[in-house]
Amino acid sequence: MTDARRLPDPLPAIRRLRRGEGVLFRHYELAPARRLALARQVAALCRRQDLVLLIAGDVRLARAVHADGLHLPQGLIGRTAAARRAGLGQVTAAAHDAGAVRRAALTGVDAVLISPVFATASHPGAAGLGVLRFAALATLARHRGLMVYALGGITTASARRLRHIPQKGTAA
Repeated sequence: MTDARRLPDPLPAIRRLRRGEGVLFRHYELAPARRLALARQVAALCRRQDLVLLIAGDVRLARAVHADGLHLPQGLIGRTAAARRAGLGQVTAAAHDAGAVRRAALTGVDAVLISPVFATASHPGAAGLGVLRFAALATLARHRGLMVYALGGITTASARRLRHIPQKGTAA
């Protein structure tokens, strides 16, 4: 996941990813022209490395850079249909609670990023869900046909704490 504050230039980090992994391009803080320019660079790199590229919250930008899909912040889950009409292959959504998981399933989202599982530097002071609440939300999501990714405070050690909970993967 890119972040303009903590990772202004995401390209070096993206170069370290392995084939089949993915990039969720956010960089919301950038001016539109700068965001488009950086998204084009990211998209070109993702194509060269055979990485999946999702653009956060912007259908037009996703189409402009030929992204593989769109990621919707929790408050934008209702825009799933627009992503489908735009021909974007994958749609993921942020889910911080059971209501968001249910809305994601009802609107046809493919996968949810359940977060924050643990305390994270990107949201200082916010409490993490913890393993048990994450497990409950992941179970709800899977029962509704959604793939699940864990996000928030994910490290090698914290990911091990989640290994018994069925999920598609982790995001960081």
